[in-house]
Formats: sequence, structure tokens, C-alpha cells
Amino acid sequence: MSEERRVVLIGGHGKVALLAAPKLVARGFAVDSLIRNPDHSAEISATGATPVVLDIENAGVEQLAEAFSGAHSIVFSAGAGGGSKERTRAVDFDAAVRSMEAAKQAGVSRFVMVSYSRALVDVDNLDPENSFYTYAKAKHDADAVLRETDLDYTILGPGALTLDPASKKITIADENGNIDGKAPEAENGKVSRENVAEVITHVVDTEAAQRSTVNFYDGSTAIAEAIS
Repeated sequence: MSEERRVVLIGGHGKVALLAAPKLVARGFAVDSLIRNPDHSAEISATGATPVVLDIENAGVEQLAEAFSGAHSIVFSAGAGGGSKERTRAVDFDAAVRSMEAAKQAGVSRFVMVSYSRALVDVDNLDPENSFYTYAKAKHDADAVLRETDLDYTILGPGALTLDPASKKITIADENGNIDGKAPEAENGKVSRENVAEVITHVVDTEAAQRSTVNFYDGSTAIAEAIS
């Protein structure tokens, strides 16, 4: 398998990444899944991916660039998972920005960022004391930095994540996460993690939606048709 067809999944033990890895492998990609805890290696290997132990919270640009060297694309699907405010900022913003710099240094132009549907606007609407604010701010700021790079980025903004199986069908929302100008009702603002994994695989494989943001929820349009 040629090195050009290698994908580096950052946050490899996350629920979305664990679902995306076998889908990418099935499309003919070699997948390196970056994980912090070596105890997760067997779980990564079971997906068909190669576990790479690298703590992105503490890894420098040089270390990341070495891990990215020769890759076809980088997928940033890491998250602090609601830990401390400091750790949320460290992973969701600082490590994300270092990953962008490392991709550029490694000569890997394709960069897929997993964000969330209201990342552009939540910072303007949430009270800074709200427990969700730190995450919203980190994702908003990381997305803003990515848009200013020369990378062939795609920012994916899924809605509230569920454990439902993939329908492989979605509805595209606008830049604010709205549909027809309105925030979707709670039941319509969800998306299965497996659908997110399907969307990741689609944009990596087809190189669709370059230098754009795609906000989406579970819906009725086939992914390939919705994101062309």
C-alpha cells in the first residue's frame, strides 16, 4: 500500500475515530491511529488501524510532523472529553493548532477537523460561566485558525452525537448550524457517531468539501449527494 494512501487519525481511541478507522481501511487506506494510552493498542488494531502511541497534549510540532510524514491526510477527532478547562483548551485548541503546523511542516495539505455544528456562534450566545463555554471557545478558535491556513481543510460540524447506527443519510445545515434559518428542534439536531465516521471517510476518500465547513445532522439525503 503506498504511503500516499495513509490517513493519520488524531484521537484514535475516540468513539468516532474507532468507527471511522475500519471504514477508511475498507476504502483502501492505511490508517495510523494516534492514542495516548498504550493499553488501547489492541482495540485500535482490531479496527484494522495501526496504533501509534503519541500524547498530542504534550507532543511538539516536530514529533507530530514526524508522525504525519508521507500521509495522504490528517483527521483531527481528538477531544478532552469534558475534563478540566485547562485540559479542554490544551487538547481542543493548542494541540489542534500544533497539528495544523505539523501538517504544514510535513507537507500534508489535507486536514479534516471534527468540530460541531454551532461552533461558529455558540461563543457569542453562551455565558462564559457556562460549563460548555470552554469547549465551544476552543473549537471556535481552532476552526478560525484552520480557516486562515493554506491547508486543504474540511471542517465537519455534526450535531448532538448519538450511538445509533449509520443511516448514511444527512441534512446539511448553514454556517450557524441552522436549517431554514432556525436552530433545529432537539430531535432533529442529532447525528449518529457512525454517520460522522461515514462523512469523514467520504471527504477523505473523495477529497470533497475542500476549504469549506460542513455542518450536518441525520437526515434524508445520501452523504455522497449531500457533500459532493
